[in-house]
Amino acid sequence: MVLPRSMRLKGYRCFNHLYKESNRYYSSSLVLRVAKAKPVLLKSAKTNLNPNSLKCAVSISHKVSKKAVERNRLRRLFHDYFTSKFARLNKNKSNWVLLSLKPICSNKDSQNLLKECEQLLFKSGLLP
Repeated sequence: MVLPRSMRLKGYRCFNHLYKESNRYYSSSLVLRVAKAKPVLLKSAKTNLNPNSLKCAVSISHKVSKKAVERNRLRRLFHDYFTSKFARLNKNKSNWVLLSLKPICSNKDSQNLLKECEQLLFKSGLLP
């Protein structure tokens, strides 16, 4: 399952903002970047209707797996996880989140990766 349209982060300007001005949280196989949202960087004005929202993206390079099937499986896994975790939250702040996977994650199973992701979200303060 894919992220709902209201939670998707798109556009190179948004990613540049995340890479330059974000707080980074590391684990052995994941990197979580969290930055305050800048709605002016988004492409369409329709997404600015709800300024208090959380937008997410997952970045998986070819170094993780050469097979697109494996990268898409991991992306769907984290999209489902983000949808289930953040749909229940009532956040007053608007943040942008980028999850990047390190090449070592190809050796780990999905439950360990989700556990690491949850630890990073707690460390960042996104989950209570």
